[in-house]
Amino acid sequence: MKRLAKGFTLIELMIVVAIIGILAAIAIPNFLQFRLKAKTSEAKSNLGAIRSTEVAYFAEWDFYVGRQPMTPSGNRAGLTNKMSWIISTRFSILGFAPEGSVFYDYALLSTANNLYPPNAEGMSMYAAGDLDGDNSLCSFYVTSATNEILKEGAAF
Repeated sequence: MKRLAKGFTLIELMIVVAIIGILAAIAIPNFLQFRLKAKTSEAKSNLGAIRSTEVAYFAEWDFYVGRQPMTPSGNRAGLTNKMSWIISTRFSILGFAPEGSVFYDYALLSTANNLYPPNAEGMSMYAAGDLDGDNSLCSFYVTSATNEILKEGAAF
């Protein structure tokens, strides 16, 4: 009497596990790199909003707000987690506050030696973050004279 074979053999299961392992070894690093690139959209979006509010503020008051040190942490090197936004900064003068926590630190720099009180000579907005935890900052900046958000530092 012959028994009917039901189920999979050990060899078949091992082959499937090996194929899944190979696919995971290829897909996971690509996914992590894609996730880091997606997080950079936070900096670009917020810098665009900060620039827009600075330009609107200048149109009304004839000077830029400026002189806001890096916030919320001051130094993102080695910090990969989101941090809560601090509402009591010079960004609140502009009416800028991002939704929720942020991966990047943001600053307002005056192009005239970062003087206070603010001036009408120009402004640059800056974002810096360390999304991969390698102590190498990835940063973006935009000035009051351009719409283009430029990148400097480590590449993702």
